[in-house]
This record gives sequence, structure tokens and C-alpha cells, in this order.
Amino acid sequence: MKAFSAAVGPRLMLDESSVLDIGSCFVGEVDLAPGRAIPDDGDPRIDHSLEGFLFTCGPDHIRHPEPIPGRKDGKHFPLHGSFSSHPAKLVFWDGQGEDVECHAEVPVKLADGGTALLERQWRVDGQSGEVWLADKVTNTGPEPFSPVHMYHMNIGAWLFDSEVRLNGAMLENGSLPWNFGEDPGGVFCVPAATEGAAWAEVYLGPIAAIGGKTLRVKFRTDTLPHLQIWRNQQSPAHVLGIEPVSHRWVDRRELEEAGELSLLRPGESIDYGLRFCFV
Repeated sequence: MKAFSAAVGPRLMLDESSVLDIGSCFVGEVDLAPGRAIPDDGDPRIDHSLEGFLFTCGPDHIRHPEPIPGRKDGKHFPLHGSFSSHPAKLVFWDGQGEDVECHAEVPVKLADGGTALLERQWRVDGQSGEVWLADKVTNTGPEPFSPVHMYHMNIGAWLFDSEVRLNGAMLENGSLPWNFGEDPGGVFCVPAATEGAAWAEVYLGPIAAIGGKTLRVKFRTDTLPHLQIWRNQQSPAHVLGIEPVSHRWVDRRELEEAGELSLLRPGESIDYGLRFCFV
């Protein structure tokens, strides 16, 4: 892990062993990452990623494994896609002044035999403390593939009390308690874009454990038009996930039949963006 922080804002630990995702996220002395308070999905690389504050799934699959179309050997896409466990190569690092910024390249082997390149840029604004993430995925293989993408922002829910709520224009009535639905947890996925806005916003807080601050998350709606929210309080899990995502929560066949799976041809790229801060 590599420490990454600016004059103000959170202190992040970036995971060079897995696409430069975020391991720990410290606000003051409090780490919001769930650690081992996560479900065991039977895949060590995903368990490692789930422990952190943010991990990325894609670029060829999101969510649970499904068969790879056209394969006769029964091979499936891996859980949450191929990104996790691919090491990142740092190509730029600037920690001078109030701001901090870094760039990395991550060559990715896809489940169907293709390849992709993730170009990742992290930046923290030293005045506002806002964290910026810009991702560019390029198809470097010989065949097209369907690009899918999801950011999992996982927070240890033992930090929450009854005052913590989720707020956002995409949510029913604009607000709901963090422990929505029936125990021990659940998931829902809703369209995120409102009135053609280029960025969607969702808030989680106030979180008394970090001085009453609220987590504010913004994400691009052109390539991440949906928001998925997930929580799991089935012991030993105690986690809430805020998950901007490229596609609805249905299986790949339904997405394909509805014409919602596009193709990224060799040499083509697609961009994703996420921002967050504590206010």
C-alpha cells in the first residue's frame, strides 16, 4: 500500500497490487474501510478487494459470475470481473504543494482471452479535500468486448448510528436510513441521472465517529448511469456499499437482449469518473 494524501482531506492507502484501488481511508484517526467485516465470496482476490474502501470491478464483467458467450468449455466471467489483483505501474507522482496527484497504468487480462489497459488518475484537492478519480479503459486486444464498470465504496457500518442516512435525488423520497430494508441486509439499483445532469450526487451521514462529517460522492452519469446500494449485516459482515455502476442489476443476457451492452472495439476507449469528500 502507498500513502496518498493532500494538505486537507482523507489519508488514502493505494493498493499497487490491485489496480491502485483504495485500501484504508482515514478521516482523522478513523479508518472507514470494512476490513474483515465482509462476506466470504469464495474468491481470495475479491475478499482482498472488499476489505478496502474502494475497489473497481470490470472491465468485462460486474457482479456475480456468468457464462462467457460462445464458449463451449463452460468458462465463466470471474466474480466482479477481471480487474482485481492486476498490479498497477505508477507513471507519475506529484506530492508537492497542497495538492497530490498520481497516474498509473494497469494492463489487464480479460476472461475471454482479450486484453485491456486501465489508465488511472488520482488527485486530492489540497484546499477542499475532494478526491478525484479519472479512469480510461482501452481495448488493447484483437477482438471487441462489452465494457462494464462498477465502483464499490465499502464502509464499515459499525461506525454508524441511527442518525446516519443516505440522501440523493435518485432515491425514493430523496432519503432513507442507512439500514434500509429487512435484516440482515439487501441491495437495490436505481437510475442515477436526474434532469440530464452530467454528474450524480449521493450523501451518507452525518457520521458521528468522524466528527459528524458526511461522505459526499459524485460520479459521471454518461458512463455510470445507475447507482447500486448494498448492505450486509450478517455476521461477520458489517458493511455498507455505495456503488456507481454502468448497467442495471440484471443478468447479461437481459442486458444484451435489451441492446444495453455496447461493444468496445480494438483501440477504442471509454472514460469513467468519480469524486468524493467528507464535509
